[in-house]
Amino acid sequence: MKFSSAFSGLAALALASVAKAADRTAAIYIQPVSPSPTAPSLLAEIQYNPVMAASDAEILSYEAPEIPADARLVRVGVYDPSAKRWVSSTSVASVDNFGKGYSPTLMLSVDGKGEVFGAALRGVRIDAGQTRDFGPQVLVLGAAPGKQPELNRPVVLSPEGKKAEPEEKSFIQKYWWLIGIVVMLTMSGGGGEPAK
Repeated sequence: MKFSSAFSGLAALALASVAKAADRTAAIYIQPVSPSPTAPSLLAEIQYNPVMAASDAEILSYEAPEIPADARLVRVGVYDPSAKRWVSSTSVASVDNFGKGYSPTLMLSVDGKGEVFGAALRGVRIDAGQTRDFGPQVLVLGAAPGKQPELNRPVVLSPEGKKAEPEEKSFIQKYWWLIGIVVMLTMSGGGGEPAK
């Protein structure tokens, strides 16, 4: 066995173990919004890697929610049962997202540090002829840096505090280099013997 192939194999193993160690788990809770409030219940546990692409996220466990008949809306987010408070921002979704013919898609919003700061739920209509994957899906949305302003030349103000307009350049100031080229060509285009 060559040293280079053994080294590359060990390097790939080390990278895979580092990537696996960076995996995090988020517990998503659901709470029906109804006149008779109930405590949030665990909906899904999601394992994601904040460094890698969103396709690396997977659902470790999913429990279909039991929603009371009088509830039309549900609250979805990350909840801390020991502190009895929502840890992330929550979103409100219709109970129709769990209806027949829909596959729930959980969306996690992750900040630059890899922490979940929001969760949402969306029911995606499924067609039995197109797909066989009826189970819940997960989508991890990473925070991207905002667009920076494109800066131009600084604004020059007159002594009165108004924007100073640049003065118009004369023809010679604009095209001095073309005049120089024409003069150079005229001077170097010497005459030769006249043709007979």
